[in-house]
Amino acid sequence: NNKSVEITGFSREEVFGQDLVKVYITEEFRDQVSMVLTNALGGQETSNFEFPLFTKNQQRVEVLLNATTRRDVTGRPIGMIGVGQDITARKQVEQEKSRVAQELQNFIDTA
Repeated sequence: NNKSVEITGFSREEVFGQDLVKVYITEEFRDQVSMVLTNALGGQETSNFEFPLFTKNQQRVEVLLNATTRRDVTGRPIGMIGVGQDITARKQVEQEKSRVAQELQNFIDTA
């Protein structure tokens, strides 16, 4: 979709037909991401799963994934819907807050 193109820098044509996990997910997270997607296809949904991926320009992007099972009218799983959100900026703010808190604690401890 358009948001994926915006986040990753890859065009629709470049990603169409590609194996998402093998091509775009870092090796250390491939098994986990694959399991989340497989579980969703089997009816077990996952919320708020965080993992990194790399853009076309090799920049790391932190993604928050929700994988939801798509069901037919009888309730049988027929697919999955994955919604990923770029949380890179949020993670950077969290890291900066932790760094500042640690600096303040060190200042207090040495005062």
